[in-house]
Amino acid sequence: MATSKKTLEAMLRSPKNVRFSDLFKVCVDNFGEPRQRGTSHAVFKTPWPGDPRVNIQGEKGKAKAYQVRQVLAAIEKLKGLKHESSEDESQK
Repeated sequence: MATSKKTLEAMLRSPKNVRFSDLFKVCVDNFGEPRQRGTSHAVFKTPWPGDPRVNIQGEKGKAKAYQVRQVLAAIEKLKGLKHESSEDESQK
């Protein structure tokens, strides 16, 4: 399996051609273990309410393209929140 960074780069290039297992690993690396699992969906907890949600499901071993785009948006939002909190800490 590819590293998380390489997988993210591949997801940015082509969200339509991502294996579900790779997307799942990227989600675990960024959001922790899913709060719901075992059904057809894996739902990950985010530090904000609402969108972008991190709710993924596979279809014949592949991730759905719109869910890949939602995960990418959530990762960007998470990076922004981490950046803001580190700026707040440096100003104290």
